[in-house]
Amino acid sequence: MFLTILLSSFLTLVELNCENLFDTCHDVGKEDTEFLPDGTHHWSSVRYWSKQNRIAQEILSCSDGLPDLVALIEVENDTVLHDLTHRSLLRNAGYEYLMTESPDLRGIDVALLYQPAIFRPLCYDCLEVPPLSGMRPTRDILYVRGCCSNGDTLNVFVVHSPSRYGGERLSRPNRRQVVIQLQHKLAELGPTAHVIITGDFNDYCDSPALMELCTLGLRNITCDARGLHGVASGTYRYRGEWHSLDHVFVSPLLYNKVDAAYINDAPFLLEDEPLYGGKRPFRTFQNYRYQPGFSDHLPLVARFVMDKDVKLPL
Repeated sequence: MFLTILLSSFLTLVELNCENLFDTCHDVGKEDTEFLPDGTHHWSSVRYWSKQNRIAQEILSCSDGLPDLVALIEVENDTVLHDLTHRSLLRNAGYEYLMTESPDLRGIDVALLYQPAIFRPLCYDCLEVPPLSGMRPTRDILYVRGCCSNGDTLNVFVVHSPSRYGGERLSRPNRRQVVIQLQHKLAELGPTAHVIITGDFNDYCDSPALMELCTLGLRNITCDARGLHGVASGTYRYRGEWHSLDHVFVSPLLYNKVDAAYINDAPFLLEDEPLYGGKRPFRTFQNYRYQPGFSDHLPLVARFVMDKDVKLPL
């Protein structure tokens, strides 16, 4: 005879655009020379390690415990991920990671850090986004299928859509290309899959591309997210106004497990906005002027309830 009880725990996801987490060495074939010691940003080892520890500090500040999953945008290569997880302030956190190796001309990619005791990858893939005519090669979509500690299977997508360079309307089809690739993969997974799609979409909540995701039944759980400390109403600030290009979408079944969704606007991640007043993200570069900041984006945080049936002998 057994007594079945329901135990609940939380899974915490963080999404963060790191604002150019580059190393100090040239990657052959990539346009990364501005982030070399003799480049326009004078990217020295001192600045690089300061950036690494700043990003680590930012991740650690997102929740009371270690985040279980961390989706990172604008990371250059395996070197910066290894240094972040093994040599920065995160070196004792136990994170492992998966990342893309994309055709992006600057060499920037996306990655997923994970706690192996909470999330065990079963497979992963880099989903190519075929460029349209006149479109620059862009970042692959990182897809990771894994098993959570409660036994549930979770499908995680990390996205960094093409920028608005050339104008929002003219560049709109480029970002829709990302949505099309997501649609194809979601059709394979079926309607009952637990899905998280997160990243920097370079689009607002009401953009045509993101509304198209919603027509598939996905829910944008961070569309109305606000700062935990009451300052931010978006993940970045442009000309004195808060906006969000970063989002977290979930499938219908996972939506019922959402416990919280917010922006980490901790005071140390902000600086005064001299021209428009108020606060803005404390970034690493203001134009070409270096400052020992964190990123031009604030982190998104989503927390999910993960139930597990446990049988106890009577």
